[in-house]
Amino acid sequence: MLSSLTAQARQAAGELCDLSHIRPGEFLVVGCSTSEAAGSLIGTNSSLEIAQAILDGILPVLTARGVLLAAQCCEHLGRALVVEAEAAQRHNLEIVNVIPQPKAGGSFATAAYHAFECPAVVDTLACRAAAGMDIGGTLIGMHLRRVAVPVRLSIRRIGEAPLICARTRPRFVGGSRAVYDETLM
Repeated sequence: MLSSLTAQARQAAGELCDLSHIRPGEFLVVGCSTSEAAGSLIGTNSSLEIAQAILDGILPVLTARGVLLAAQCCEHLGRALVVEAEAAQRHNLEIVNVIPQPKAGGSFATAAYHAFECPAVVDTLACRAAAGMDIGGTLIGMHLRRVAVPVRLSIRRIGEAPLICARTRPRFVGGSRAVYDETLM
């Protein structure tokens, strides 16, 4: 089961990167309920093993593309985000003092915290994420840029968890006479 979760997560991360046109140095936020991936209700069956399997699929894809992972904590930590400390500094993000745990932060955020070279937890992404993956209904929208567009992948679930992905685009300004850059849509 764990190897299939890794493969599903790898495929989803690759497709989302391709379809969202996310660039190196931009954040991709991932919220993940390992309980939902296991077929249980969110918050009832947290699993570090499942979290690690999913992270093992996502992180290498993002790293190879220079995309920054922001792993969303659960509601018990106010949906704070685990990022690399260097990325927090580069993007001028305020670091908060907390270490995620499986039942207070969530297993996925805990796994990311331990996998990162130099982890930091931030309250919010001031720069907002360019794309996101919501694995199991974790509600990542608050961390995305203002105009989020659903992205349909060939894969609809990771394990038993529904997968909802989004990319962002610049908002349209102007009126009927405005001309828009098609490459930003």
